[in-house]
Amino acid sequence: QVQLVESGGGLVQAGGSLRLSCAGSGRSFSTYSMGWFRQAPGKEREFVAAITSNSGLTSYADSIKGRFTISRDNYANTYYLQMNSLKAEDTGVYSCAANPYRYYTGRSPTDYTYWGQGTQVTVSS
Repeated sequence: QVQLVESGGGLVQAGGSLRLSCAGSGRSFSTYSMGWFRQAPGKEREFVAAITSNSGLTSYADSIKGRFTISRDNYANTYYLQMNSLKAEDTGVYSCAANPYRYYTGRSPTDYTYWGQGTQVTVSS
């Protein structure tokens, strides 16, 4: 069992930055691949970024490539999403998720087993 808790969301102006954190606990958390997803009002959940357990591979959605960076600190059992140059269309509830395979960077939400409760990001234009 893995528990995930997000933090770092908030209200920011367009062009600003936020860093989201996802603190994990439970057995073998550091062996899980991790992903970030977001969901805007009235829209389906969409993939944002993913990282393997050893940080060797990352994957990004085209809409945020070059602006967002995913990283992790396995000693702290925490991983991050640094978001720069934020746009109004980045608004949504951001959720972290864990996949039990060490080297997974897939984009399907159904492949992730554990989820955090989500944190709201609002970008004002």
